[in-house]
Amino acid sequence: MDSERVVSGWKRLEDQDLELTLRPRTLDEYIGQEKVKKQMRLFITAAKQRGEALDHVLLYGPPGLGKTSLAYIIANEMGVGIRTTSGPAIERQGDLVAILTNLQPNDVLFIDEIHRLNRTVEEVLYPAMEEGVVDIIIGKGPGARSIRLELPPFTLVGATTRAGMLTGPLRDRFGVINRLEFYSKDELTVIVRRSARILGVEIDDKGAEEIAGRARGTPRVANRLLRRVRDYAQVKADNRITQEVAGEALALFDVDQYGLDHIDRKLLSTIVTVFNGGPVGVDAIAAAISEEASTIEDVYEPYLLQLGFLQRTNRGRVVTHLGYQYLGKPQPVGEPGKLFEA
Repeated sequence: MDSERVVSGWKRLEDQDLELTLRPRTLDEYIGQEKVKKQMRLFITAAKQRGEALDHVLLYGPPGLGKTSLAYIIANEMGVGIRTTSGPAIERQGDLVAILTNLQPNDVLFIDEIHRLNRTVEEVLYPAMEEGVVDIIIGKGPGARSIRLELPPFTLVGATTRAGMLTGPLRDRFGVINRLEFYSKDELTVIVRRSARILGVEIDDKGAEEIAGRARGTPRVANRLLRRVRDYAQVKADNRITQEVAGEALALFDVDQYGLDHIDRKLLSTIVTVFNGGPVGVDAIAAAISEEASTIEDVYEPYLLQLGFLQRTNRGRVVTHLGYQYLGKPQPVGEPGKLFEA
């Protein structure tokens, strides 16, 4: 499973305590995402000056980029409380109504994986977000009656890795929609140094850069790799992380200089050896490497596309010249082969 990979951006149980320790508290502490920060600082300042709740915010992008951290920062900068939940955790309309009616004025309600909300539950959000009310049904059958409850003003912050799965009516009710992008190596180096300082880990600049360069543009991965390298340094290198120590440790954990692991290499090499480099349909790739097509599209492909090792075309996936160079294989001369479909 992808969640078991050390380079996975998805949250793991072992990450929870670490992320609470390392989580930034303010926009000034939040590294990267400069465009998003600039917009949120403006909106938060304006809302505070008016004494109103911040407009509803949708944050989307790959896992591990800081959507949850940003939700907590929004609540902290607004000086209000935050209630957190997730789409799969809200099973019935009554669950959501109970959460909404217990919010204090201007509070933040953070719903992670909001695209996984049950559709009947989602309908409760429409009047809550737009008019500040919820309608509940009391009784059953002919004697049932509807009661409208007024809600305190609140801010819904929704986070999703799959914005395309949101329904139009829900998406349209968010006033602020921001995409979080992958981080640069320089930004991740700053994050690694900050995390090392908080954790009390001795690390030099080159060591931080080595970890940042293999973190796949994702802060969660950078912090997870730092913890792995810290363990290695404790046993093998007198508790000091240098470039050499970081390289040795990450090689041990099968993370190469690009941040790719054995599954990434398997995907690329399968397209080359089994499908002649492509173009090939994603379902065919999924069958060949025994993975779900959605996992390939949402988890493995984005970073390979960012590196330029893989290309999406109208006819299917194609390994690029850079991908062949990475694998150390000669690229076939001439036009790509026929399309391989599932």
